[in-house]
Amino acid sequence: MIQIETTPNPDALKFMSEKILSAIGTEEFKKEKENEIKIPFIKELLNFKGVELILLSEKFLSVKKTKEVSWNELKPMIISHLNDYFEKNNEPILKEDNKTAENNDDKDETVNKIIEVLDTKIRPAVARDGGDIKFKSFENGVVKVQLQGSCSGCPSSLMTLKQGVQNLLKHYVKEVNSVEAVQWKKNLVIEIN
Repeated sequence: MIQIETTPNPDALKFMSEKILSAIGTEEFKKEKENEIKIPFIKELLNFKGVELILLSEKFLSVKKTKEVSWNELKPMIISHLNDYFEKNNEPILKEDNKTAENNDDKDETVNKIIEVLDTKIRPAVARDGGDIKFKSFENGVVKVQLQGSCSGCPSSLMTLKQGVQNLLKHYVKEVNSVEAVQWKKNLVIEIN
């Protein structure tokens, strides 16, 4: 059974499943990079009119839509697509064989502390709102993160970064001075001081 939750972003909804959707953590897929995607379920979902972004996590899927389509037309299509997948498949949509390798062994102690705070204190809260936060870099006291899923483009995401993420990171990791959100879509860095 699929349950739906609203998110702080009116253009994003969270579709929760009892089944495991991703066995490899959280991954984001954008319509603009559809040609690079090899997973049929994701490609088909991105082809639905108005779907611009998908965030797949262990037990939920967030979909961000454009203004041109209403949730009333899109919701049943997404639920049907998920149900259809699990009627035909007994495995997660994302599994070990379609993961991109990431090596954390070479990162220094400060970066490991930052990642630990993000993973244990921040990501669970962001996931409740249908989003995710990914560590990108740490240099000269500045942590760069990427907001994904329903957090991407959400009106309250800058406030979340300033009052939530930055304050928590500064509290737990003394080397952190500020946090910046990096939006890869436009190669734009938003600085929050």
